[in-house]
Amino acid sequence: MTQAKRRLDAAWLGEAPLRDILGALDGEGEEARVVGGAVRNALLGEPHGDTDVATTALPSEVIRRVEAAGFKAVPTGIEHGTVTVVAAGRPFEVTTLREDVETFGRHAKVAFGRDWKRDAERRDFTMNAVSLSRDGTIHDYVGGLADIEGRRVRFIGDAGRRIAEDYLRILRFFRFHAAYGEGAPDPEGLAACIEARVGLEQLSRERVRMETLKLLVAKHAVPTLAVMTETGLLEQVLGGVPLLASYSNMVKLEAALALAPDAIRRLGALTVSVVEDAERLRERLRLTKAEYERLASMAEGWWQISAGLEEREGRVLLYRLEPERFTDRVLLAWTRAPQGAADPAWHRLAMLPVRWSAPAFPLKAADFIARGVSKGPRLGAVLAAAEEAWIAAGFPADAAQVVAIADAAAAATR
Repeated sequence: MTQAKRRLDAAWLGEAPLRDILGALDGEGEEARVVGGAVRNALLGEPHGDTDVATTALPSEVIRRVEAAGFKAVPTGIEHGTVTVVAAGRPFEVTTLREDVETFGRHAKVAFGRDWKRDAERRDFTMNAVSLSRDGTIHDYVGGLADIEGRRVRFIGDAGRRIAEDYLRILRFFRFHAAYGEGAPDPEGLAACIEARVGLEQLSRERVRMETLKLLVAKHAVPTLAVMTETGLLEQVLGGVPLLASYSNMVKLEAALALAPDAIRRLGALTVSVVEDAERLRERLRLTKAEYERLASMAEGWWQISAGLEEREGRVLLYRLEPERFTDRVLLAWTRAPQGAADPAWHRLAMLPVRWSAPAFPLKAADFIARGVSKGPRLGAVLAAAEEAWIAAGFPADAAQVVAIADAAAAATR
C-alpha cells in the first residue's frame, strides 16, 4: 500500500519534555516518531494521553542518548526493545522498530529493524499503526487514516493471523470498536473473532480482566456488548448470561446522576444477581479483593430496595454500607426497577449521600468500661446493642440522649 502523507498541527509535539526526547533520538542517522494511541487520539480529536515513541536506534543507543539529554532511562522491556524514559515525572515508552520472526501467542520472537512499514504491519489495528514525525508529518502504511476518519476498527492484513498472534486481540477488537468505532463492527474482524474464540481460554485471567473493565466504560459499550452477546463471546468471557438491559440502564443512570463511568458498578449490573455471581467473577476475571467485595455487596439485598424506601430507612442503609457501596446497591436496584432514569423518588434516594453524611457512632468501649462492663465478649455485645439503639433513635447527637442510650445498654446486661 502506498503511504499516505499529510501533516498534523499538534502543539503538544513541541512541548517539553516530549520535544526534547524526540530531539535526542531523532537525528545523527536515527529517526524517532510518536506512535500508537497518542497519534490515533490526536487524529480523532480526543486527548492524546500517554505518548509512546518508536525509533530506529537500538536500545543501548536510546539509553545513551536520553541519559546524555538528562533523562532517566529504565530498561523495562529491553529484550523486546522497550526503554521507559522518565522525564518531568512522566514515563515515555521508547521502543526500537521490530519485525516478527516467529509468532505464537504472546511469546513472539522478534528482531530489531529499521523498516517503518514492516514495523507498522506487525501491529494490531490500522488505526493504531499511524506514526507521527516531530515536524507533524503523518505516516500511514496500512490505511489507518481512512479507517480513523471512517471510525472503523480493522485488523492489519489477515484478521485471523493477527488474532492467532495474540488472542487478547479478540477483546481488544471489541474494546476499540466500543471506544472509537461507529456502526457495526468490521465484518471480517468479527468473523475472525468468532472463529478464534476458543483461544480466549488460553489467556491469563488478569489480561482478560484488564480488557473487560476497559470495554465496560467505553463510549459505545452497549451496542458492542450486544454484538458480543449475540455471538456468544460475552457469555464465554463472563462465564454466565449477561444482563444487557440492567447494564444499559446503569449507563443511563450514571449519566443522569452525573457520575463518572464505573467499571465495577457496570460489571455488577451486567452480571450480578446473587453473591455466587460475584464469586464466579472473582475467579473468572481474577478480580482484586476490593473489586470482589464491591460486587458481593451489590448482590446482597438489592431486591429489597425500592423507590418507596423511606428517608429513615435510606439513612440506616447508608450508615451501614458507606457512600460508595450504598450508591452501588441503590443503582443496581434501580436498573432492575420499572421506573426510568428520570424517576424523582429513585433520584432522591440515590442522591442521599450528597445531602446527608452519616455521623460516627459516638460511644466507645471506654464509655462502657466506666459503667462497669468488663472487657471481653460482653463488652462487644453491649457496644453492638448500644449502636443499634442509637441507629433506631435516628443517630442522635444530643449528649443527654447518647448518655441515656449508653446507660440503658449497660444496664440491660447486668
